[in-house]
This record gives sequence, structure tokens and C-alpha cells, in this order.
Amino acid sequence: MTGVFQASEEKKRYYRKNVDFFNLVEKIKLWPSRSGTLHGIKSMTRRGNTAEIVTHCNQRFIIYNSKHSRAARWLRNKLHFGVCPHCRIPEWKLQKYSSTVMSQHYGSHL
Repeated sequence: MTGVFQASEEKKRYYRKNVDFFNLVEKIKLWPSRSGTLHGIKSMTRRGNTAEIVTHCNQRFIIYNSKHSRAARWLRNKLHFGVCPHCRIPEWKLQKYSSTVMSQHYGSHL
């Protein structure tokens, strides 16, 4: 009975909306490309105001530390049009991402 209760109720995670963008990306480990495909992050290397992301499908992205960028808005609003088949993002990670709430005044500062 306990297992059924835990599976049906998703735990919501709260993060601040205006936290450092690199910290948010490192915590979520997902990246929306310009085409709307959601990729899993293998590694992230910070270089001052920029960072290099390597995905599980070996694509490289150079990103800037901007809270108002397209990718930042898409991550906060959970906007994506598909999942990369080569990255093989597990279903539990997508459910965890979809249950995460970005709030202005409540949540972890990361």
C-alpha cells in the first residue's frame, strides 16, 4: 500500500527563479537546443562568463551566463519539443524535471 501511495504522488522540488544560470544547469543536467530537443548533459566546464556543455550524444554547446536567454526561459518554463534519442534521458529524470517548480520567492538558492 505504501508503494502505491508514493508512486502516485510526485514530490515537487522548488528552485528560485533568479539563481545563477550555470548553477541551475549543473543541477538539472538538461539542455534545450535551439531546435527544441532536450539533451542530457555529460559534463560542463566553466570559463568565466561562458561555459562549454558536452551532451551524452557528444554535441558541444558554448553557453553564456544569462538569466534572460532563450535556454533559461525554456528551462524555467519546461518548454521542449522532443527528447534526444541518442542521449537516452531516463523517464524518472523527465518526471522529476516536469514536477520541478521555479518560484520567485520560494525555494532553494542552489
